[in-house]
Amino acid sequence: MRWIWIDKIIELVSGQSAVTIKNVSLAEEHLHDLYPAFPVVPHSLIVEGFAQTAGILVCEARQFAEKVVLAKISHATFHQLVRPGDCIEFRATIDQLSEHGASTSGQVVLRHPAGEQLIAQISMMFSHIDRNMAGLSFPEHNFVFTEQFEQLLRTYQRDDEIKI
Repeated sequence: MRWIWIDKIIELVSGQSAVTIKNVSLAEEHLHDLYPAFPVVPHSLIVEGFAQTAGILVCEARQFAEKVVLAKISHATFHQLVRPGDCIEFRATIDQLSEHGASTSGQVVLRHPAGEQLIAQISMMFSHIDRNMAGLSFPEHNFVFTEQFEQLLRTYQRDDEIKI
């Protein structure tokens, strides 16, 4: 991941599910590009946050031994907008996992003191590119999960007893 769209890993159940959060701030430049007078998070960035969450889950299920890339967005339905000040939670589950890739699904919800509201429902597929791109060579190092990602994962491992 060259650009991390999630702030914190809240829960990671190996091979099953992951939950992450993103706090949306008015200081984020992209919020001013779509509708300058009405800052909202573009749906594409919500999909990106879910993809990063599900990608972490898929890669962790194979002990980060594979280079995992998004192969297909199967489904994405949006129910409401996300605005500055919102805290969103990405909840991903693995539906199917094989040596060639995985299918995932889940929800994005708005977290607030009064409860939560559904933002989106998303399903996507991931590929283990070293196994699926026969004849093509890729760098030996895992170029998907960089040092920035490793720092994020270490934060989760240090705080893993905390459930928000």
